[in-house]
Amino acid sequence: MYWWHGGFHEPEPGVKVEWPLLKRVFSYFLPYWRLALIVLACIGAAAALGLVPALVTRDLINYLTGPHGQFGFVALLIALLVGSSLLAGLIGVVQSYFSNRISQSIMFDLRNQLFDRVLKQSIAFFTATRTGDVMSRLSNDVNGVQSVVSDTIFSLVNNVVILASTVVLMFALDWKLTLAALIVLPAFLLPTRQVGKATFQARKATQGKLAEMTAYMQETLGISGMQLVKAFVKQNAETLRFGTLNDQLRRLNIRQSMIGRWFFMLMGILGTAGPAVLWLFGGYLVVTGQESLGTVVTFATVLLGRLYGPVGSLANMQVNVVGSLALFQRIFEYMDLPVEIDEKPAAIQIGHARGQVQFDQVSFRYGTSERAALRDVSFRIEPGQLAALVGPTGAGKSTVTSLLPRFYDPQLGAVRLDDHDVRDLSLESLGRQIGMVFQDTFLFHASIRDNLLYAKPDATEAEMIAAAKAAYIHDFIASLPEGYDTVVGERGHRLSGGEKQRVAIARVILKDPRVLILDEATSNLDSESEHLIQVALRPLFQGRTSLVIAHRLSTILAADLILVMDHGELVEQGRHADLLKQNGLYARLYHRQFEAADELATPA
Repeated sequence: MYWWHGGFHEPEPGVKVEWPLLKRVFSYFLPYWRLALIVLACIGAAAALGLVPALVTRDLINYLTGPHGQFGFVALLIALLVGSSLLAGLIGVVQSYFSNRISQSIMFDLRNQLFDRVLKQSIAFFTATRTGDVMSRLSNDVNGVQSVVSDTIFSLVNNVVILASTVVLMFALDWKLTLAALIVLPAFLLPTRQVGKATFQARKATQGKLAEMTAYMQETLGISGMQLVKAFVKQNAETLRFGTLNDQLRRLNIRQSMIGRWFFMLMGILGTAGPAVLWLFGGYLVVTGQESLGTVVTFATVLLGRLYGPVGSLANMQVNVVGSLALFQRIFEYMDLPVEIDEKPAAIQIGHARGQVQFDQVSFRYGTSERAALRDVSFRIEPGQLAALVGPTGAGKSTVTSLLPRFYDPQLGAVRLDDHDVRDLSLESLGRQIGMVFQDTFLFHASIRDNLLYAKPDATEAEMIAAAKAAYIHDFIASLPEGYDTVVGERGHRLSGGEKQRVAIARVILKDPRVLILDEATSNLDSESEHLIQVALRPLFQGRTSLVIAHRLSTILAADLILVMDHGELVEQGRHADLLKQNGLYARLYHRQFEAADELATPA
């Protein structure tokens, strides 16, 4: 899957898992090394206490099978056994708390870093990437690595400590029995590499399909997608499509689950074969008088479990870790995406802009497109002026309005605000100067109050109401049962098109920007809503530099500067009367489109 800039793609299945990837995963533990020391201390203490049952078992059996002494010694051994178990349990609780605290902190860091990286991507990234895939990486993939983050490192240390301490004690008790117990260990480790590689590939494929399903559901079950499904009566078709995706995911999950079953079956066989060998050899040693019964029983029932358990866990862990690295790889792919629209280290903080806007020989094309969206465009808008962008569809009007707030950066030329190249300004200070009202108005699934305060969270109630009154939407809001606390629904669908646009205008008025960018489309509104919006725009234009994609003749006639675009070029600029005299593209557009549209709108 190739991204918009053509350079990034997912690695092929079967990719070699290298140390840099592991090193990067382990680096997330470094900020929590102090807590990790507590966990490691708990692991060491628990491992030492875990040896007590083996020693107690040996001494108890030897004492009971020999000449009988005092029962008090037996009671002492039992008390020691119970006490060590109790203390080990308490240490385990402490270890669990700190290991979970570390793992949840790492998950917190992963989610924050990934979300921050995604937010810093340019608009081009979001136009080329399905929202559901982004959501899948933030939720499914991050959640998928949680068990690895919480268990892997400390389980590794825990198993190694248990294994080492057990082997040391076994050699101390009887080296011949220890060698017999170690004979079968290599068989535990042989298949782990192939099983881990297969698990890596299967988990990567499963997460890819899960991302595809999440993206599909996000598109289809959103309000806009659902309206389209209902309009074209595609419920049955979408059910079948979802069923196909669901079946593919089911098959991948089954395959992923079954990959390691032969491996685990072998682990079970070895877990039985090991004690059988030890009982056979140990029985020979007891019969020939070379070893005590207590030592053989301790080896076969206690120590062998402490030996094979960690070895099996380590083998299983290798399989799980290699499989989970596929998820880390997907997460790091997003974290490593280049930030194309970034600010310079010494970016200029612009406090209160005058509002002068200039395009200086700007050329721009989208992604890998061979066709230029803008070619050598130059114009200048003085502070407080209203500039109207006109031209046929595809002329480059929206591209012009996207370059000023740095949704994209031009390949050639410069876009300037108050003689500053916008690439030299900090993104936050540039954003404070610019307010935008889009043609496709977006409102959050929240209250009207929350949507308005998104522009200025510290605004007072009076300021918010004043902005709503200026946008001619206050009376409508006040008529609602819950007033400003009315929830507008997903994308604001509980409001009409005109109401949403007036809320959006009030939101920009509350922000009080120096430069306004507006797509003035009102073609889908009734005449009353259109009139109210035209009235609401008047206070919005006052005292601000405005760049408007104009669809109404009234806006064009009021403009201080008309910019006529065609095929990415600025072909004409000037005032209405001057452009009509030139009898060029603007004159043709005026007679064919604007004049006719105004005649139709006037009676209404």
